[in-house]
Amino acid sequence: MVALSAIEQYVHRRTLSRIPSRIHVSGTRGKSSVTRLVAAGLRAGTLSCLAKTTGTLARIILPDGSERPVYRPGGANIIEQLGIVKLAAKCDAQALVLECMAVKPSLHWVSEHKMVRATHGVITNIRADHLDVMGPTAADVAKAIAGMIPINGCLFTAESRYLNTLQAAAADRNTKLIHIGPDDIAAITSTDMSGFSYVEHRDNLALSLAICQHLGVDRSTALSGMWRAIPDPGALIDIPVSFFGRKITFVNAFAANDPVSTTMAWQAALARHPIVDKKIVIFNLRGDRSLRTKHLAQQCEFINELDHVVLTGSGADTFVRNATKAGRRIDHVKNFEDLSIDAFFERCIGLCGQRSLIVGVGNIGDMGLDITQHFNNRRQPMAKAADNSTVMNKDADQK
Repeated sequence: MVALSAIEQYVHRRTLSRIPSRIHVSGTRGKSSVTRLVAAGLRAGTLSCLAKTTGTLARIILPDGSERPVYRPGGANIIEQLGIVKLAAKCDAQALVLECMAVKPSLHWVSEHKMVRATHGVITNIRADHLDVMGPTAADVAKAIAGMIPINGCLFTAESRYLNTLQAAAADRNTKLIHIGPDDIAAITSTDMSGFSYVEHRDNLALSLAICQHLGVDRSTALSGMWRAIPDPGALIDIPVSFFGRKITFVNAFAANDPVSTTMAWQAALARHPIVDKKIVIFNLRGDRSLRTKHLAQQCEFINELDHVVLTGSGADTFVRNATKAGRRIDHVKNFEDLSIDAFFERCIGLCGQRSLIVGVGNIGDMGLDITQHFNNRRQPMAKAADNSTVMNKDADQK
């Protein structure tokens, strides 16, 4: 068995050597978006590039930009990255962009040093999430994610708070760290952002452009490719709906599932749509993420300023109990856990006023995707410039 393992590892490393640029993307938020942006930018620069995103709707993005689902008969497992490497080599890809699948600290190291052996590492940001596995603090999350920093390579990151941790790990591995700081993010213009049909984040774009430029694709070429890319199903989108005279904007921010990201998503949505008479947030909760539910309930201070808080998924009792402990008001909390999607939609519409903002957070899986699709199927475009909206990813139609 040991000899077989050694042979397999030798063959795998030979396969890796056929792919000149290997980009391994990790972090708390934005991994899928950055993976897609980098791949699109490299394709625009005529580099043959294969990419793979993970999560609820894991996708392989082929060198021609087409996509196909990742087949997972036994569920998600980091071993599937080996097959993606083989596919990239078979396609003669010059670049491979892989979203890191690891959550456990030990698996971050295994994923990078045994499977990907990246030439370029990417850490989008570090926030307090998966604390039950990587915690108990965000500083511990930083140390866990630092396990995927490559040896003798380059590391790109837009993380600032835990930059010292990343710098120390990069130096230990003889890897050059390239920090995308506030000035780089501020240099992303409104014109740069206006080319997206969905709501992209400036730090994601700044990070992705820096990587593409490092790999020889000029900024304008990479940016044009990114504008044309298919957004991730979890991309932040605004969906305008006109429902029997009621003007509703639904914001798919279900990918936001830690308190910091969730608060930022809510504040950004309200800034885009400030003129509303009803403010509603849907928390799609996961029963297997009770610690996440606890932190959302306790740390999302904006809960008190909402007209309605809608709970779905599984974990309403945990949410209410912890919101109460934190001094949040709960008189406006609605538990819609057991409703069908049609009944859920009707109940949400019943909470709306003449002009309402509904933001979905917590988890894109299960009801999150269904809720988003339900609103999207009832889309009725209003002022395009104000809404910055987009149609749903075609992949969501298949779910």
